[in-house]
Amino acid sequence: MLSKSFDLVQAWAYRWSAAGEFNVGRNYKEIATQLEASLGLTVPPLAITFSKSAPAGVPHYEAPMPAPAPDGRTGPVSAGCVFWMKATDRTFTTNAADHANCSVGSFTHGFKTLEEAAKGADIAAMAECNWVSPDVFPLITHIKEKPGAVTYGPLSQATDPDVVFLRVNPKQAMVLVDGLQGVRFEGKPQCHIIPIAKELNQVAISFGCMASRVRTGMPNGEMTLAIPAGKIDEVVAALQKSAPAEYAVAGYASDDAKRFA
Repeated sequence: MLSKSFDLVQAWAYRWSAAGEFNVGRNYKEIATQLEASLGLTVPPLAITFSKSAPAGVPHYEAPMPAPAPDGRTGPVSAGCVFWMKATDRTFTTNAADHANCSVGSFTHGFKTLEEAAKGADIAAMAECNWVSPDVFPLITHIKEKPGAVTYGPLSQATDPDVVFLRVNPKQAMVLVDGLQGVRFEGKPQCHIIPIAKELNQVAISFGCMASRVRTGMPNGEMTLAIPAGKIDEVVAALQKSAPAEYAVAGYASDDAKRFA
């Protein structure tokens, strides 16, 4: 009989496909549970999925749009990164117009070309205050094929995501990095870890960027982590190995520190 531990590491489950065929696919509800347990997450893991059109049966994100800025930018949220905060308890889909208020995010997520994004007044403001230099724009990783939709929601509700997204504190990031080789550390813009995971197939952690932190209200003690969905089994297996060791050391250090109390 397969052990429960093996089941969690593999995180596979049988399911019926839309065509009525019996296929094998990842059980993302089980994977979400394992990630939460291994890392002690306080925010549920998210799934981010890019598609050519909006998936059937998934509601579109709805919210009032404010009057456009002088350069025409507006949207239901100030930036696409805000959807990370909205998707912790529900699944919804978005399109280019929903991301349009942030030229950077529209570029990183493939909705706008670099030339189109560079026309935004928000880009001009960031460059004017020397927050970013125009010569780095071509170096920013971005989604190559323009999507028709980007869907966000709890990982536990996902079936076939492109990216698994976590909000972590430094201790949680430490546990993951100690068990997994080759994790990238990135700064601004925070949202480009999504295309790093999807396009480059690399696990990436972002310290965040000021624009995103202000727009999302993300706590100062949080960072973000993007995992290619195709690597999630590797990550879960690494955590099953590294997390117990980390917590064993924590127990030892705590007991040893009592001598100095």
